[in-house]
This record gives sequence, structure tokens and C-alpha cells, in this order.
Amino acid sequence: MNSSPPPANSANGDTTNNVVNGQDLNLNFLDKIRLAATRNAKEDEGEDLPTELNTINSAGGFLVVSPDKLSVKYTNTNLHGHDVGVVQANKPAPIKCLTYYFEIFVKDSGIKGQIAIGFTKESFKMRRQPGWEVNSCGYHGDDGFLYRGQGKGEPFGPKYTKDDTVGGGINYASQEFFFTKNGAIVGKIPKDIRGHLFPTVAVHSQNEEVLVNFGKKKFAFDIKGYEALERNKQQMAIEKLSTPPNIGYGLVKTYLLHYGYEETLNAFNLATQTTVPPIHIDQENAIDEDDSSYALKQRKNFRQLVRNGEIDTALAELRNLYPQIVQDDKSVVCFLLHCQKFIELVRVGKLEEGVKYGRLELAKFVGLTGFQDIVEDCFALLVYEKPEESSVGYFLEDSQRELVADAVNAAILSTNPNKKDVQRSCHLQSHLEKLLRQLTVCCLERRSLNGDQGETFRLHHVLNNNR
Repeated sequence: MNSSPPPANSANGDTTNNVVNGQDLNLNFLDKIRLAATRNAKEDEGEDLPTELNTINSAGGFLVVSPDKLSVKYTNTNLHGHDVGVVQANKPAPIKCLTYYFEIFVKDSGIKGQIAIGFTKESFKMRRQPGWEVNSCGYHGDDGFLYRGQGKGEPFGPKYTKDDTVGGGINYASQEFFFTKNGAIVGKIPKDIRGHLFPTVAVHSQNEEVLVNFGKKKFAFDIKGYEALERNKQQMAIEKLSTPPNIGYGLVKTYLLHYGYEETLNAFNLATQTTVPPIHIDQENAIDEDDSSYALKQRKNFRQLVRNGEIDTALAELRNLYPQIVQDDKSVVCFLLHCQKFIELVRVGKLEEGVKYGRLELAKFVGLTGFQDIVEDCFALLVYEKPEESSVGYFLEDSQRELVADAVNAAILSTNPNKKDVQRSCHLQSHLEKLLRQLTVCCLERRSLNGDQGETFRLHHVLNNNR
């Protein structure tokens, strides 16, 4: 197991060319910074939610909407089937979430109790009950039937009348509509309507009146509990999948080796020595372990230096042990280290020194393709009184130090004289990270097949929530 670095020009050839060949690969770390910036900008970005009834797009001749736009009353005389008072929400149901839900309270069931709750498309005919037309569904109070795109309903649940609270929801994970009555699930049906859908309420006989709750008040139905059960159901399905213990063991071990987490690796090895039955690693994976063990102690030390913000020391050590990595002072690794030095000066309030350092070391990257935007974002830290709370505050997070440490780690691994150039791309990511990338792609593809509906998969959220 080789854990010491080779000289700048090893017996196996000049490793300088190895680093140059890896330059394009290291651009991956610049993309990670841009991804962090994008994520930071979109973290609080949400969808517009339904908040009130739409008084413009409604069957206005048959109903009256209250001034607060949260209740509707049928004021006409029902002469035929087209005299329906229908009103949609002012916004469609959000789609980047696990579920959407709203409720109505029946204040008065009127003469016939022909009240309905459901979902419709924006183009829905506003003189028809939800569920009577294609691309709509509705749970009706007078018969308890569910209507899905045609005038004939199907038995679904109990009738509802005065003083009942009825809810309608969408479960994007299971692709189902569900309805509730007085806080209990009535039933669910497959969601076979694509695109944006509007929460919709209908009244159809004199004096029928309902109050609508889009979430400003507490729901009768425990929607948070429902979501927790849904997530638990998904987790249980995952936990039922069995994998050989050596696979998980190998993924974790090669990850720790790859990133130079020596102490954690030793603790992990110690913990797994007592497993029953013992864990065996395939020969192919054992070879990967040897490759990832290259310069382990040095990589561990460099990671600790960057984590501690000791960038000058890290640069000096690189020049001493791996001069081929930093001989090009405009390489990605040099750029990231100089950026981090500037960030560390801002972190401790040495702004004047930071300006001088930026002019000396970062200015050389201005105008260079691939660096300009990140340089500008770094300098933007100087503008804010509290940069950690600004739009570029992600530079001051621990994750930024880890990213720079990862870049240095990959650069050192790329100097391994026993690896061919085509194999060095493997050093940018461990097997575990490749697996997680594949997981992300699969989740995005599944969401795409559902019309881009449902929770947006964000791996960093998943990992943070499971710590």
C-alpha cells in the first residue's frame, strides 16, 4: 500500500502532464461552486399558492363571493343542469411538493345540497359541476358520488351536508386524488389528469353556502400527519430492499479512503472487524482500495489545513510535496486556493488585507473563461456589512472549505504514477458519489414521467435530513 507521494518527476514518467490532463476534470469543482450559488439563490424560492377564490373566472351570475374571497353562496334559482355556480382558486395547486390540500366548510346546504369540491383545469366550463367535464374530478355532497370527466358518477363515500368539513387533495408521490370528510380520509383515486389543476368549489341550489380554507386556518384533516405517513411508507419500501453487507461496507470504506478521512476509516475498520458473519471484499474492489489509499496521510493533512483555513500553509506544502500541481499559477486548484485565502481574510474581518490579496492573486483570473463569474462573486463579499447573510454567503460556509479540500484531494490522487490518464477521472468521485448521482438521475427521471410533479429531489436536503 503506497501512502507516500512520488517526487515531481517519478521513475514512471513526468507527472506534470498528468495534472495538465486533469485540468479539464478539475473544472468540475468550479461547476460545484456555481451549483452552490444557484442553490443558495433558489433555496427560498417557492411556488405561488392558492390563497383566495377567483372572482373573475367564475359563474358569477349564479353565486356571490364574499369580500374576503373565502366563501361563496348560491343566490339564483336552479332551473336546469347548467345553472351551476362554480369558482376556482386564484392560483393552481402547487406541484413541487409531496401533497396539496384544501378544505371547505358547509355553512348551509341549501335546498338540494348539490355542493361539490374537486379539481379542474383553467379552461374548465364554469357552468358545470367539477367532474362533469373532461380533465376534472369532483366529490359531490348530494349523493356522495365521485365524478371523473363525465356526467355519470360512481359510489365513493358518504354524503355531506350542513356543518360538515370536506377536503380535497393531491398526492403527487402516489399520483392520486384523495378526499376527506370531517378530518378522516374518505377515499382516493388515480390522478389521470395532466398539467396544472385548480382547487374548485361548486354550489347548485338556492342558499347553499360554503367557506373555503386554503391553509390560513388549521385544517380539520391532519395533512402533516398524512405526509409523514407517506414518507414513512416510502422509507419502509426502501428498507425492504436487501443488499449484501460487503457492498455497503465497500462503498463506505472506499469513500473514506478517497477523501483521506484516516481517523474515521480506522474507527470504521475497527467497528467492522467484529461483524458476524465477517465481511469480505471482492478482489476488484480491493484494487480500488489500494488506488484510493495513495498518499492517504498527505491528503488527510491537506484536508485538515484547508478545513482550518490555513491556506498559506497548504500552498507551501503543495509547492514542497507536489510542485507539479501548483506550477501553473492559473490552474483550477491554484484558483480555488487563492479564492479560499481571500474568503478567510473576509471571514476574520481583514478587509483591507483581503483587497490587497485579491488585487495580487485573484486579479490574474479576471477575464479568463471559467473564472470571471466566481471572481466577481468573491469580491462581492466586500460589499456587505454581514456577508454571511448575503446572496454570496455560501462562500463562508464549511461546505466551501470542503469543496476546496476535495479539489486538492483529487489533484493529489491524479499524481498517482500507477494510474493511466484515462483512469484518473475516477479520482474526482468515489463509488458512493457515483451511486448517489445515479440515484439523483433516477429520481429526476421518475418525476419527469409524472409530468414534473411532486417534490423536487435535492440530494443535499435528503442527506441533511437523515443525519
